[in-house]
Amino acid sequence: MYFAALLARTEDGWEASDTELDDVETLSDLTDLAREASVDEDTVLVYIEQEDAWFGVVRVDGEEDPRIYVSDASSAARSSYGEILLTDELLGREPGADDEIAALEELVDLDGTEDGEPEEAGAGDVDAAATEPDPDHDPDAVPAGPLGDLGILADLGLSEKDLLTLRTDALVEIADALGAAEILEAVR
Repeated sequence: MYFAALLARTEDGWEASDTELDDVETLSDLTDLAREASVDEDTVLVYIEQEDAWFGVVRVDGEEDPRIYVSDASSAARSSYGEILLTDELLGREPGADDEIAALEELVDLDGTEDGEPEEAGAGDVDAAATEPDPDHDPDAVPAGPLGDLGILADLGLSEKDLLTLRTDALVEIADALGAAEILEAVR
């Protein structure tokens, strides 16, 4: 079960609203949703939580690139909304690298033989174990634990250390730090 909320800063304080993510398929869609809720291009926080598994915060400040924090990246990777937050940049991957590799694999037979041609064993063959990828090293693996911008809420009253200690129902503690707990409770 998911819960998503928008917290938009205004000159009078914070405005909170729960939000549906049915039409959100990319981080760009999520950023656009946040910017639509923004008053005078001020800060908007998008909070997404999968009950008892993970939560994520996306911070959008005007036209700046969104800042992202995910409490447990490996759990989020198994979620459709979590996958939206786990960008190549956040994971430290080359953008679009997976797409390029898949396209190349379709074009080239990686064993060096023509289709239908049997592989020949020769004296120059390398030990198969030496060419196999290390099963403990998966470049596409998503790390367990927190990932992203730990300082995402520091200037709003929630330190990096406090952010790292949040587990379940983190939105209540985030809203408390922002001074928006009562406003949030009205939409929850």
